[in-house]
This record gives sequence, C-alpha cells and structure tokens, in this order.
Amino acid sequence: MRRDLSVALLDEALARLQESFAGLPELEGYGSEDVAAMTRVMAEAAGRMADNYPYFHPLYAGQMLKPPHPVARAAYAMAMWLNPNNHALDGGRASSRMEVEAVREIAAMFGWQEFLSHLTSGGTFANLEALWVAGQLAPGKKIAASTQAHYTHSRISGVLKLPFSAVAVDDRGRMDLTALEDTLKAGDVGTVVATLGTTALGAVDPLREILALRERYGFRLHVDAAYGGYFRLASNLEEEARRAFEAISGVDSIVIDPHKHGLQPYGCGCVLFRDPAVGRFYKHDSPYTYFTSNELHLGEISLECSRAGASAAALWATQRLLPLMRGGEFARGLERGHEAARRLHARLAADERLIAGPEPQLDILVWAVQAKTLEESSQRAQEVFDQAAERDLHLALVQLPVRFFAGRGCWKGAQEDEAQDSMVSCLRSVLMKPEHLDWVDEIGIRLDEAVNVNDAIV
Repeated sequence: MRRDLSVALLDEALARLQESFAGLPELEGYGSEDVAAMTRVMAEAAGRMADNYPYFHPLYAGQMLKPPHPVARAAYAMAMWLNPNNHALDGGRASSRMEVEAVREIAAMFGWQEFLSHLTSGGTFANLEALWVAGQLAPGKKIAASTQAHYTHSRISGVLKLPFSAVAVDDRGRMDLTALEDTLKAGDVGTVVATLGTTALGAVDPLREILALRERYGFRLHVDAAYGGYFRLASNLEEEARRAFEAISGVDSIVIDPHKHGLQPYGCGCVLFRDPAVGRFYKHDSPYTYFTSNELHLGEISLECSRAGASAAALWATQRLLPLMRGGEFARGLERGHEAARRLHARLAADERLIAGPEPQLDILVWAVQAKTLEESSQRAQEVFDQAAERDLHLALVQLPVRFFAGRGCWKGAQEDEAQDSMVSCLRSVLMKPEHLDWVDEIGIRLDEAVNVNDAIV
C-alpha cells in the first residue's frame, strides 16, 4: 500500500503549507480534542474499511480500481487541510489555477489548443454536461450510442428528455458501422456517442470511420473515453485502436476520468469541448459568487457548483511528476497493462476448459467456462469466481452475448436454439495496474487451480 511514502510526503508538504500561514494569530481548536477518543474512532474506521477487497494489489484483477499515485494521495490530503472549493476564486484561488493548468495538459494530449474544459465529480456528470450541451445545440434530436456503451448515456438522455437509440455492435463489442448508418438515415440523430474503452470489454469504437459518417450526416460527435482516454499515449496498441485514438482531435467533445487510469482518488472526471463558444450555454447571473474576478471562472462553465479543489491539486501534482507524453513513465504504465492483458488472453485461449473472448484492445479481457449448456457455463463461472477468491485472486463476473465467443471454441453440445442473442455469465479481468505484467504468471497459476477445483466438483 506504500503507506510510509504517502505519509512522509504529506508530512513534509503540510509543514511547508503551514509556514505560509505562520503570520496569523495563534488559534486554539474549537470543541473536544480528546486524542484517545479520536484514536479509538479511527481504529474503528480502519476496522470497518478492512472489509474490502485488496484493490491496491495485482491479485485484485476484477473491476476498474487502480490505486492513486502516492503523490496524488499526499497532494489531495494536503489540500484538504484548506478544503478549497473550485466553484469560485473566493473558495479556491490556487487550486482553480491548478485545475486550469491540469486540464490544459489533458486537452493537449488530445491535440487541442483551443477548448473549454473543467473537472467534474466523475465520468457520469462529465457525460451529463456533454450531452446537455449537445441537446442545447440539437434540441429534441436523438442521442445514439452502442449497446456496449455505458448505461449512463441512455439514463442521461432520459433525464434530459432526449430520445435515445441503441446501436448494435460487432463481435468484438465495437459499434457496428452499418447499423449506425441505418440509424442515421432517419435524419433524427443529433449526437453520436463513440466509446473508446467500453466497460465490459474495453472495446474501442471505429472513430475514424464514424467521423467520416459525420461528414455525410452532420451529427455532433461525443467521445466517452472515461476509461480508455489515456491510451492515446500508448505505443503498443493494435492498428484499429491506434487509428481511433489518433482521430480523437476531430470530435466535438470528450470525457475522460483521471480517477481511472489517471492515478487519481475517486471523484475526478473531466469534460472537454473543442469549441469554447459552448460556454454561452452555462451563462448565469449570481449576486454572491463571482464578484472577485473579471475572468471567466471555472464555476461559470460548469453545471456542478461545489467541486473539490483537492482533486485539482492532486491531478496537477501527478501530472507535474508524470507528464502526459508518449514514451514517458506514465505511458509505459498503460502499455504494461495492455501487454499483461494480451498475455493472459493468450494463456486463456490455449486452455481447452475455457473460452476466451475477443482479444483485448486495451487492458480488459473476458472468458467463459466450457460446458454443455449456457446455464451450466454460467454456473461454473460463478464457481470459478468463488474458488479464485479463496486463493486471493479477485475477478469480476459479467453477462455478455454468446456471439462475443463465436468461433472461439463454443459450448460443447450447444443447441441451435442457443442463439447469438443469448447471454452467458462469464469472468472478466481488468489488468490496469502496471504491476499486473509481472503477475500474469501468478494470476494464471491461481486461476488454473480454481478451474481444477471446479472440474473436480463437477
């Protein structure tokens, strides 16, 4: 957990911060400072928090959980001593400037020099803002996203009272271009959401080709790169994924989550607009918030009001240490996760007891358990999940269409009525920690043991 490093960094930073306010009169704390009581409460809180999976360890290979960098932890905690609010300069002078600098670096990663951007509490709210702006520009028109896009897009469309259309995907979970064009021909689509890194599969929609369709049909193009956005820096992606990330500078808006692959504590999303003029939709008058500056402030271009300045401080510090550049340490960490996923996928594909899903485009992979029926396969997936956990290997379960596994072994004795639209419960791993590359063999050994026990039970 690298506790000692984070604590040492925080202690030194707090000493420096305290010096900055040394001229103020001495202040006695208000209320009880019973150290013994506080120690007891913190011990109780630590005990409660122990009821968690070891998200920080490479043997946790289930959901999208990546430990913050020690610098991010320390910077966030340090900033919380002041508890700045980036809604207005009154509430977060320094952290607001740090936010502006941090999002400028993210925009540059996507090839944008002119833009409008700010941090949010996460990808859901960032996507809400992007689709809200889209609705302002194309009132009443449909939002279209793939069936593998995050469910938040259909939910947000409902909140915004905009019609939503789900577009079919191919056998790797990417938006199907023929299905998209069929949807566009009706002429009622205002915005298409392309996903670069779907939740279940880490699939990358064919962005370059979707941009070509935009030229023909004139829709707004939003990219949900909450999970995959930072892979624009990776140099070891397959050709199709690489081409999609190279094309991202041509879209209208982007969402990325620094609290996923950006090494940040949870509560840090980011929305970016290519055209700064969309700021006009946020305009409002406040008699008490913005009187200290003539500059357009972050709070005037955000739907959220109170926003943690600590998130900006942590992101700024992390990017100072690990610049967003190809070939740098940060990029190499992403490349290691992708390579780990490819190696584990190859191991799974060679195991006759398992059915590997699509080859990973990023660092997410799925696999099913061989069985005579889909029902039996789903049950065995649950059993392997449980047996792996007994060996401190923590995976995830997901339900996916059978066709994602077509041509990769299929179920022995599967009947024709187990159609392509049928669903199967399968196992899923997210190998998003750089350390995962060094642990692929150990993960494989523990998984093999879990499958062996499952075979013995059957």
